[in-house]
Parts: sequence; structure tokens; C-alpha cells
Amino acid sequence: MKFFKKANIFSSILIGCCFALLAVGCGTSSESTLVPSESSGQKITAVATIFPQYDFLRQIGGEYLDLHMLLSPGAESHSFEPTPGDMITVSECDLFVYIGGDSDAWVDTILDSIDSSSMEIVTLMDCVDTVAEETVEGMESHGHSHYHEDSERDEAHDTDEHEVGHEVEQDEHVWTSPANAIRIVQKLCDALCRIDPDHAEEYQRNTDDYIAQLEILDDEFQNVIDHAARRTIICGDRFPFRYLADAYGLDYYAAFPGCSSESEASARTISFLIDKIEEEKIPVVFHTELSNEKMTDCICEATGAKKLLLHSCHNLSKDDFENGATYLGLMKQNVTALKEALN
Repeated sequence: MKFFKKANIFSSILIGCCFALLAVGCGTSSESTLVPSESSGQKITAVATIFPQYDFLRQIGGEYLDLHMLLSPGAESHSFEPTPGDMITVSECDLFVYIGGDSDAWVDTILDSIDSSSMEIVTLMDCVDTVAEETVEGMESHGHSHYHEDSERDEAHDTDEHEVGHEVEQDEHVWTSPANAIRIVQKLCDALCRIDPDHAEEYQRNTDDYIAQLEILDDEFQNVIDHAARRTIICGDRFPFRYLADAYGLDYYAAFPGCSSESEASARTISFLIDKIEEEKIPVVFHTELSNEKMTDCICEATGAKKLLLHSCHNLSKDDFENGATYLGLMKQNVTALKEALN
């Protein structure tokens, strides 16, 4: 089911080459590779930019999809830049799924260069209600990979109002809440049903089964919170868990916002987190996947707290991917980690 002519593909290559030369901003280009499912016959070709929607599509579409993930396992998601090959892959697909935030600005370059009128496009941030990324007490906001220097989040957590002239970025990590994942999964199912109505019943059946599992996951998180001794977590790293924290009423402190390009906090920030841990007797400090863990190690050494992984599922290691890791499996590990951190 290829909808695009060779002329469009050639145009995409030219645009891609120019984009690769001119692109500036968050870091160097990652060596993105395709991660295809087994392909045969006239399968629906679906392209996902990152792991969460890739796995959601895998659960919904199964054998009917020729599925690709643009971000290579183990790659830095916030410095991704598409290759000309990526642009060709997107131009030829039937379904394209991306986040839709500032970090995906490169997507507009691709979509503007092709005829996407016959392509189904789903943006995760259009599937749910979004909230503004925030800078909480003790957190450093400088070095944010796409957070404007004049942005300022008010302490009341008001997601709709901000000072005139200040642009507030919406938090992109919408999939970290199981409730949001449910909404996203249904939207993806709807898109597949429109593309391939002959298999709509199978898509909806798979979706219903998967949503039932996501509802169980949601209940497991809520059960941990309902029986927790505290409601505060510490992350010695970026914090891409705003939607998770909001869903279950968690307070948090961290070194950086979720999309920060920084990897090392100032002594002042580390000191603040150490004092908070000692003051509230917090037993666990979290780090995120694929981070260098240096800050978390430093904080744990100073406080005696235990280091644990809280996985945002934004990307995963090559080993985890090859071993068949799933969104549900990684999030269930988070349930266990939260239970230890909150008791």
C-alpha cells in the first residue's frame, strides 16, 4: 500500500540532505536505523518515531503491519535528526505516528516535502489533554533542549495561563500515564481501521484486549499509591514522568525537566536533592533509562538511598529491544520500583 511516486521520494531525499546540513539545535545527528517487523504481501506500512507508539502498534496490528521505528534502540531521543533514508520511509508509509511536540519540529520538514493526503497521521499529543512542562523547586531549567530561555512556569501549575510574551512548552511524554496510553491506543486502532477496514474487527479485538491489560496496569499503580507511606519521589536525572505523577497525585523533585539537554547538575541542585532526601527520609533515588547515572550515584552515596530505574519508555536499550521488551513490561517494573520508593 504505497501511495507516493518516485518523484516525491526523490524530492524527500533532496530535502533530507539539505536538512541534515542545515539542522541545528539539540545535539548531533543520531545514527537512526529502521527496525522493521517481518514483511510479506500487502501489509499496512506503519512508521513510529519512538518506542511507545511502535509497541502500541505492534500490539494492535500484529501480523497485518510492516512496522518501522525511526529512533534506533539505545539512541538519544532528544537529539534525533532524520536521515534521507528515514524521510523516504515516512514518505512511503500508510500510517505515520509521532509525538507532535517541539522535539518533532523536523517532522514538518518531511510532511511539507511530500504529498501526505493519502497518509494517516497520528500525533500523540493530539490524542490526550496535555500539560505544560514545569520547573519545580531545586530544578535547573538551563540547557533545556527545546525550552525557551524566557519561559517561566508558575508555581500554581496552571497549564493554560502564563505571562504575556512567555511561551510555555507542553510536556511531550504523554504515554507515561496508563490512562493516556489507553486513549492513544484507541486512536491508533481507529486509524488502522480506516486504512484497512477488511481487518477492522481484528484490530478492535486486539485493542480491547490490550486496553484491558492497560487498565490492570493503571489499577496496579493506583494500589501502590493507595497503600504508600509517602507521596514524594526523587529523580537525580531528567524528569519525563509529569503525566505519571499527575495521574496518581505524586510530588517530585528532580535535577532537570524531561527534555533537558543537560546531563550534569550544579552543586546547588545536587545539594538541594540531598537535603530533601534527608529531610523526608526518602529511601530511593530514581534514574532514567540510558542515562549516565552519575548524579544519581552521587546523591545515593551522600544519603545512603538506593538507586532504582524508573523507565520512561521513551527509548530502550538494544538488548532490551532484542529481548522483546514491551511498554507493559517496562511499566510493570515501574510499579515495583514505585512501591519500594514510596514505603
